[in-house]
Amino acid sequence: QVQLVDSGGGLVPAGGSLRLSCAASGFALVDYTIGWFRQAPGKEREGVSCISSSAANTYHADSVKGRFTISRDNAKNTAYLEMNSLKPEDTAVYYCAAVLSTTVQDMCLMTQWGPGYWGQGTQVTVSS
Repeated sequence: QVQLVDSGGGLVPAGGSLRLSCAASGFALVDYTIGWFRQAPGKEREGVSCISSSAANTYHADSVKGRFTISRDNAKNTAYLEMNSLKPEDTAVYYCAAVLSTTVQDMCLMTQWGPGYWGQGTQVTVSS
């Protein structure tokens, strides 16, 4: 079965940290650009952080620069999003995606999208 499984969300106080995981099964992540996106209630989905297939290139939205780090372990077929110094405005459902034929910027800005997959989402809630 081909799927991406997001995990690691939860409830944390402001200033806390979480590490999200995105595990692929049924296909190899190594060829895909991977991105983390989030959607808060009443808002559009937005790109947070994206990483190229080789991990040589990353892109972070201005709102998370210096706080979030995206990484991947192709041997484990898994990607990660390390989130530090969390703020209440980071509260959202976080989704990972794996997409072919796109750059990290195009993926995070959702301006170019090839074939790929979405995870089911994991809730992150940051209390003030």
